[in-house]
Amino acid sequence: MNLSNQIKCLLLQFEIRSIIHKVMSQKYVSIFAGRATRDLGEKIAHAYGTSLGKSVVTEFSDHEFQPSFEESIRGHHVFIVQSTMPTADNLMELLLMIDAAKRASAHKVIAVIPYFGWARQDRKDQPRVSIGSKLVANLLAAAGVNRVITLDLHADQIQGFFDIPVDALYASTLFFDYIKDLNLDNLLMASPDIGGSKRASAYAKRLGTDLAICHKQRARANVVASMTLIGDVEGKDVILIDDIIDTAGTICKAGELIMEKGARSVRAFATHAVFSGPAMERIDNSVFNEVVVTDSIPLAENASKKIKVVTTANLFAETIHRVESYESISSLFV
Repeated sequence: MNLSNQIKCLLLQFEIRSIIHKVMSQKYVSIFAGRATRDLGEKIAHAYGTSLGKSVVTEFSDHEFQPSFEESIRGHHVFIVQSTMPTADNLMELLLMIDAAKRASAHKVIAVIPYFGWARQDRKDQPRVSIGSKLVANLLAAAGVNRVITLDLHADQIQGFFDIPVDALYASTLFFDYIKDLNLDNLLMASPDIGGSKRASAYAKRLGTDLAICHKQRARANVVASMTLIGDVEGKDVILIDDIIDTAGTICKAGELIMEKGARSVRAFATHAVFSGPAMERIDNSVFNEVVVTDSIPLAENASKKIKVVTTANLFAETIHRVESYESISSLFV
């Protein structure tokens, strides 16, 4: 065989290997979901261009449970979609699925956590309390996860609790288009508390609007004693921005205060719809035109008609694609 034919043969072998690598790379990406966010997992898998992997959870009479994968994942890049909102079973199920994937010889295990529970416990703000988010980070690492993809962490410093890559996405990527489509002439961004002022300020800067901030005093956890408004909202269409709506006490009180100060309308946007306790009743009786949230946490069947849901499926699917193809995801951090 002369040199020319040898070169052609090598080029052909290289081309065949490249094709095989692309095919195998696509084949060896598996997306699974825990029970807490199975619907979102199916949407993410569909947006990525595949189907959700088969897994089951066996429950025992004492309420112990054991997840298992019903297909081979040897050598796969396994993405496990599970939000870790209460109950603690959701976190435990994610940890068990990670452990099961590692023991099934998965090449890499990536936890896709749309809602990172315990994120509000990000520091020791009083004596003799735990730092829950740091403990969760340790548990995920101990289970064997290689990477974490999450959305709107309550505190940015939580990324520093991990010694593995963490892709912390932002719901602003989704909310900006929704806000622009509202075509509000007198738009003003607002934060329901001082802690969220940085987030609201980023929205205001991007959308070219003014900013208002509500300052609250708490009587105790989940109970607001008093609230004052910083900024002029008269005649404005106000959008309150937050990362979490829990009992909805703070954000509904902020909405009432803004309307009392002369706003033309008020809407609430929040990434994570925890909606515990009296949240639904409060939203039903609130002054909001609408409350826009993502599907990082599935809504209860009795959800208020004021609530609108924006899906995160395409955002997570695109992130998975870029992680797998070693592309930058910085353009997704809007």
